[in-house]
Amino acid sequence: MLQLSTLKFLKDLHKNNNRPWFEAHRKQYELVKEDFLLLTEKLIAGIAAFDKPIALLKAKECTFRINRDVRFSKDKSPYKNNIAGYFNRNGKKGNGAGYYLHIEPGKSFAAGGIWMPEPKDLIKIRQEIDYSFDEWKKIISNLSFKKTFAEGVKGEALVRPPKGYEEDNPAIQYLKQKSFIVSKPFTDAEVQSKTFVKEVANTFKAMKPMLDFLNAAVE
Repeated sequence: MLQLSTLKFLKDLHKNNNRPWFEAHRKQYELVKEDFLLLTEKLIAGIAAFDKPIALLKAKECTFRINRDVRFSKDKSPYKNNIAGYFNRNGKKGNGAGYYLHIEPGKSFAAGGIWMPEPKDLIKIRQEIDYSFDEWKKIISNLSFKKTFAEGVKGEALVRPPKGYEEDNPAIQYLKQKSFIVSKPFTDAEVQSKTFVKEVANTFKAMKPMLDFLNAAVE
């Protein structure tokens, strides 16, 4: 579970997203950072129960800096209003599909999959879905998967079929996609619950067959 003070800090940061305020509250941020790292360590252990390579990760290898890269953004707010972690066999910078946890007051969620893969990897994923559509359907039609991810597999999609595929292809809905993501929201109360790590780990476990399919395609 996360401390109430962590969510409060993020709420206050949202209202005061500037360097003077942040520097004046840096001690509070250090506690937030420590709180999230502790949760991340527990979550790594939870994921490792069903995805053993994740056990080799360190918490700091999975968490993101709170500073925003504003070089190419119209929004010049210096800090993110969230804390987040990404769990991939190669850490937060690893390629392929992985697990993602986003903590933001009123907008927290656990997600996973692969977002905007490189063109060469996207081609491989589309080929695998096309060649193994029965396997793909079995994964996304699983009762646990559907119950956990009510909105199904989401991602920005092309209007027309990608090159080499026809509109009447049974898998065309997924072949048009440029990302393959599933997610589950969590309320602030759930984030602070003693069972939060277990619930997030179970969410990740439900998506693992999809991640395995995607990773096998790009390897």
